[in-house]
Amino acid sequence: MSPTDRISDTSHAEHYSWGSACDGWHLLKQADLSVIQERVPPGAGEVRHVHARARQFFFVLSGTATLEFDSGAVSFGAGQGVHVEPGVAHRFANHSPADVEFLVISTPPTSGDRTDLGPATDAG
Repeated sequence: MSPTDRISDTSHAEHYSWGSACDGWHLLKQADLSVIQERVPPGAGEVRHVHARARQFFFVLSGTATLEFDSGAVSFGAGQGVHVEPGVAHRFANHSPADVEFLVISTPPTSGDRTDLGPATDAG
């Protein structure tokens, strides 16, 4: 593999859509590590859920994100990140007036390791 083949960005990464208007790009998709860049518009969010094995780190590139936990919520902006341990129920949401773009890094990847705990709340 040449050094330039190691470059990953949203123009060449595998894309997927979720919710009514959210986007994700698999920047790195391996058996032991996942790096996804996502875009969530204002008022959108995901279902409250838990991962049995996956550890996640959410890092905001632009905008303001909110992670909701059973113990409360935390909002964080560009250049800030939040760690979510396995077994901790959480929900990512965008309560701000602008898109939020962020990285979610998971080890191991979350495929097959998610239990939804609440209704979808995508759409403001």
